[in-house]
Amino acid sequence: MIHTVKPGETLSSIAGDYRISLGSLIAGNPGITPNLIYVGQRIVIPGFPSPATIPFSISISLSNRTLTLLYQGQTRKVYPIGGGRMLHETPIGDFVIINKAPNPGGPYGTMWMSLSKKGYGIHGTNDPSSIGKYVSRGCVRMYNQDVEELSRTIPIGTLVSIRP
Repeated sequence: MIHTVKPGETLSSIAGDYRISLGSLIAGNPGITPNLIYVGQRIVIPGFPSPATIPFSISISLSNRTLTLLYQGQTRKVYPIGGGRMLHETPIGDFVIINKAPNPGGPYGTMWMSLSKKGYGIHGTNDPSSIGKYVSRGCVRMYNQDVEELSRTIPIGTLVSIRP
């Protein structure tokens, strides 16, 4: 998969976002100068499929508080979500699902799916009344049965577009 460098990113921060070692990232990009990356540069992320090869994608509208599952660009299902509260807003941008963890415990409900932004994910909840509200620390919350269904449907590498 290819990552396009954004302002403020370093190779270390990119490696952290994708939960891979800096050494693996450098090895996957022969000829790269680690301290001289630039905004817009395309970096190969080893070990992840290209989102273009995956027929599924996810579109999240924070203002509508919805997560839309798309299959080949067509809406397959729309789910209600909860988002980040003031001072802990859900990040805007394009990310990919990098891993899945069933039964993470605590406030994360019955499923956690990490985004390619460290510390953020799509997860279930132990507080279903929070769905439809802005109460999380930036993650996207779903009803447990919805996030379980979504997790069974999409593969690692699925594109997630989060918009205001």
